[in-house]
Amino acid sequence: MTNPPSTALARARRFAARTALVGAGSLLAAQLAVVGTLGTVDAVKERGRKKRDAPRPGTFHAQVEDSRLSVYTSGDTLYDDMIEAIDAAQTSIQLETFIWKGDEIGQRFLDAFNRAADRGVRVHVIYDGFANLVVRPSFFRQFSDRVDVWRMPVVRWRFWQGVIRHTGVNHSKILVVDDAIAFVGGYNIGSLYARQWRDTHVRVVGPAVWGLRNSVSRKWNADRRRDDQIAWVPAHSWEPEVRVASNVPLQLVYPIRGLYLTAIEQAQHHIYITTPYFVPDQQILAALVDAARRGVDVRVILPKESNHIVADWVSRGFYGEMLDAGITILLYRAAMIHAKTATIDGQWSTVGTANIDRLSLSFNYETNVEIIDASFAAEIEKIFAADSEHCDVLTSPDWRDRHPMARVAEAILSPLRTLL
Repeated sequence: MTNPPSTALARARRFAARTALVGAGSLLAAQLAVVGTLGTVDAVKERGRKKRDAPRPGTFHAQVEDSRLSVYTSGDTLYDDMIEAIDAAQTSIQLETFIWKGDEIGQRFLDAFNRAADRGVRVHVIYDGFANLVVRPSFFRQFSDRVDVWRMPVVRWRFWQGVIRHTGVNHSKILVVDDAIAFVGGYNIGSLYARQWRDTHVRVVGPAVWGLRNSVSRKWNADRRRDDQIAWVPAHSWEPEVRVASNVPLQLVYPIRGLYLTAIEQAQHHIYITTPYFVPDQQILAALVDAARRGVDVRVILPKESNHIVADWVSRGFYGEMLDAGITILLYRAAMIHAKTATIDGQWSTVGTANIDRLSLSFNYETNVEIIDASFAAEIEKIFAADSEHCDVLTSPDWRDRHPMARVAEAILSPLRTLL
């Protein structure tokens, strides 16, 4: 006697579900094993690494319309200039940052904000809650009562109204002083970043500051009473040469990804990108591959070994396609490189906080400045050339000759691309 079709179909579905569950469990176990092994190997290597200062190409300057721009590659120099601006503030300061270490550098900034608030400056501070879980709470309790502080949570209390809108880490790093001077880029606050990481920040003096100020105020003012908001000020121009793009998940706004796509698709001669974590979505990757195949010189600087070994190995899964398309992969060996910059065709550039990965482009609060100016692009190209001198060029033969177990690890970790 045969089973009714409905019974056979139900059994087939149960079998398929069990098979899928077993497969998912096996993949998860394999991923955990790979991650554990990589973490152990990295920890052993870290103990043997010598701490050394990162190369510092210098500080570079450009005039773009009515705004003066300075590009920093040294944390010590940047922090000194930021503290100097804070100490000279007369009316207002807005800061947002991702990581804020409770060390000597972190204390310098906290004390400077307290001094400013005590002399009557209106100070607003936003720092990310998740990124600073390891910082002792007593450090942040040192803020003066006159400083308005918001520890931004990853999950807000209204997350049930929209998970995407009410989650996301605050990965932006912006300082605005007196609506006249602003800083933005990859540098977090801490001694490690001052000397041992290679990063890039930009200072803006002039009308272009408005966009960065507005980026901070949009986050601060969300769901706040009017008397607790950062006051609105008018922009200086509708069409500035220095534009600010800010990802604001609360408003479902993610312009930085579009900024990159549009610029890459316009490229005719060269694309130079520096990013610490490279986990692009298919559209970003396809745009870079297409550019290389039509003859554009595409070069990407990545860390040879970053502070996130799993992200490094997930990135490796893209190398083969990139090399086959003719993209030059430069692995920075001198230190951890954390800069997030790009320049295209000697005309277009961006400096900011967003990595070329899914978290930055589709989930986090991020801020980039976009500059369309040949003189500024020339300065970014100088920095790219200086950094390239500390890189190993990855070649197709070397990549194809990697150990078979490395290929297995890359394949096992590839599903994590959607999470990084």
